[in-house]
Amino acid sequence: MKNLFFFFTCIINFSVFSQNLPNGFVYLSEIDNSIKTELRYLGDNNFIGKPINGYYNNCVIVTKETADALHKIQTVLAKKGLSLKVFDAYRPQQAVNHFVKWAKVLNDTLMKSEYYPKVPKSELFKRGYIASKSGHTRGSTVDLTIVNLKTGKELDMGSPYDFFGIESHPFYQNVEKSQKENRMQLRTIMLANGFKPYDNEWWHFTLKNEPFPKTYFNFPIKS
Repeated sequence: MKNLFFFFTCIINFSVFSQNLPNGFVYLSEIDNSIKTELRYLGDNNFIGKPINGYYNNCVIVTKETADALHKIQTVLAKKGLSLKVFDAYRPQQAVNHFVKWAKVLNDTLMKSEYYPKVPKSELFKRGYIASKSGHTRGSTVDLTIVNLKTGKELDMGSPYDFFGIESHPFYQNVEKSQKENRMQLRTIMLANGFKPYDNEWWHFTLKNEPFPKTYFNFPIKS
């Protein structure tokens, strides 16, 4: 009887901490485990300042096509002593809903000075920083940067990840020459491997031929 109880306990625990991904999705680490990851919405280092609904593990989930493309990019960067670092990839709809709910609470400005110092919270929807739908939820959009493997540090892009402001526009001019070069290095290699950029964020790219262009998923991010 004791052994039977242990058996069922193991099954329950396994079901809590694992999942079968929808067809067409993979864990990025299964394709390339050398790519660095820091899912910002898993913790409190993000524009809300709290963990976001749907994030349970620091595991990057993307469509298989996206993973393959990132692997090709990583192979090129590794030869230069560099690596990709992913801040966000597939994002469940419940996380997007969390953003929307937060944006409507105008007095919750915990991270304003760090992430949106020049933007009134009441204008986050109007300016397009928050929306009810996100390309991330389709599984082929990634937010990322480049890391120097020797130092372990991110390349200086001139503005932090997820900063709400014109400073994050890829071609923003009021940054140093080296910062422009770092942005263009990321942009060039992403475009060369089948991704299209987003005009307002240097870190944001979507696979051109994404397999689920009209489907918004809601399964959680867990291993």
